[in-house]
Amino acid sequence: MTNKPYIDPTAIVHPDAQLGNGVMIWNWTKVREGAVIGDDTNIGQSAYIDFDTKIGARCKIQNGVSVYHGVAIGNDVFLGPNATLTNDLVPRAHSAEWTITETSISDGVSIGANATIICGVSLGAHCMVAAGAIVTKDVPPHALVMGCPARIVDFVTVSGKRLNVETLDTPPDATLLNDVTLKTQE
Repeated sequence: MTNKPYIDPTAIVHPDAQLGNGVMIWNWTKVREGAVIGDDTNIGQSAYIDFDTKIGARCKIQNGVSVYHGVAIGNDVFLGPNATLTNDLVPRAHSAEWTITETSISDGVSIGANATIICGVSLGAHCMVAAGAIVTKDVPPHALVMGCPARIVDFVTVSGKRLNVETLDTPPDATLLNDVTLKTQE
């Protein structure tokens, strides 16, 4: 059984965008050509999905988020309201010559409201970025980062529970990290 995508009447979705089963696109959102959005992903109001972007399955992209070309998003990713993703390390209004700097967001990542992810970083699986944080360098899997610039303050399980580790130099043992059975679809 397939669930057709829902597209709010005020949303603009380019006919060359690929929407998976059960995708929901809400008010005043724009999805550009070549965008690929995985099954059961929910994109909130006033979001912008740039051309040729790839968004995995079961993601939740909240209101006011822009996903620019060069950002790759895995499965089960949460992007909080007004989270900011960039793609240009040297933004200049007068420059016609600029280069996309890619950003990788792995499976299970959560990014809080109003957090900023500077392009060129990789966010490891199941890491968590606190609301308002500014991420300027790679974040390892399961790390919890906060602040400006963002720093590792702890590690979290797959479900998001803090582990309250004593040393932040080394990630905790893998047996402590997986505390849920993830619902995945092939």
